[in-house]
Amino acid sequence: MTIIDKSGMDSGASYVNAGYLTPSHIIPLASPGMMAKGIKWMFNSSSPFYMKPRLNSDFIRWAWAFHKSSTRAHVEKAIPLIKDINLLSKELYTGMHDSGEIGDFQLEKKGLLMLYKTQKERYHEKEVARRAADEGLEVTELTREELDQLQPNLSPEIDGAVHYLCDAHTSPNEIMDRLKMYLRVKGVVIRQNEEVTGFIQSNSQITKTMTDKASYSTDEVVLAGGSWTAGLLKTLGTRLLLQPGKGYRINVERPIDVRLPAILMEAKVAVTPMTHFTRFAGTMEFSGINNHIRKERVNAIAMAAENYYPTIRITEAERNAARCGLRPVSPDGLPYIGRTSGFSNLTVATGHAMMGWSLGPATGKLVSELISEQPLSMSLNAFHPDRRF
Repeated sequence: MTIIDKSGMDSGASYVNAGYLTPSHIIPLASPGMMAKGIKWMFNSSSPFYMKPRLNSDFIRWAWAFHKSSTRAHVEKAIPLIKDINLLSKELYTGMHDSGEIGDFQLEKKGLLMLYKTQKERYHEKEVARRAADEGLEVTELTREELDQLQPNLSPEIDGAVHYLCDAHTSPNEIMDRLKMYLRVKGVVIRQNEEVTGFIQSNSQITKTMTDKASYSTDEVVLAGGSWTAGLLKTLGTRLLLQPGKGYRINVERPIDVRLPAILMEAKVAVTPMTHFTRFAGTMEFSGINNHIRKERVNAIAMAAENYYPTIRITEAERNAARCGLRPVSPDGLPYIGRTSGFSNLTVATGHAMMGWSLGPATGKLVSELISEQPLSMSLNAFHPDRRF
């Protein structure tokens, strides 16, 4: 097996995410009201959900499909699918951790706090919590007094929280380092800083993968290129509606009293106590494929951290060290996992949006089962790459 990556495999979304395993995130990004929020915030580049105004045909097609997918009927259909694949992935993370096969890594099952200041957000999250409980997920609502026992030194403006006990968290960097080492020991060849430029095909088979440095004969091709997957598929004459959603992170590498992972609901910022540091992450920015860091978005994350945790101050140096990553977002908020109809040996695995870290192991397992023609752990019909919107 050969893995080819255009990067050094030491940056991007796999390294800057919040590290959450989130069965609780049952509501897809494409949901009622999201497009209206995107339009409302379009000219505010520090907003949590930002669409940069631009005339780009791929983006316009994606945005229209996103709009059509943002219905209550779609949300209801997506909820059990998102729950099931998240639970499968959490089980696989637990198996990796308990086996010690890739070495020790942080996996803490303390749940996830949804911290709210306003009645609007409280009502919204109570509805999500009720739906999550209906799906069999463990969740409870906390009063301010109960919240203070779990996480002291919060802003007095915070009224309470919903606590998703079904969730867990990790430190992505340490898992990525251990995974790469494990794969190499198992004989997997990893080609870093090598860009795939195209493919040679014969009838419905991809026979060679071409890069800027070499060519490789291929039996099976798995396109898991994140936000770049749609561009690679274009070289094969296949269109995939996909947009990069940029997220940012700030690391605080000093002791601060953050005990549990939390989402700051009004600000849409994620907080995670990781191994040796605390991470503040957030925003969904649709501005094309680029690594440009908008200072105003970094400052919005830092301000949210300070507003919800009054004893914390994010330094200028910590803000300047912020990094970003591109998350591949499908129009309906569900990943693309499966064979394409045009090629018998091509499998696509992308489009996981904010849940890429959470769903990675499950996606890998499903792809492996598909290629080896084993019984699937769950149906892939709803995740088919050829689906229409």
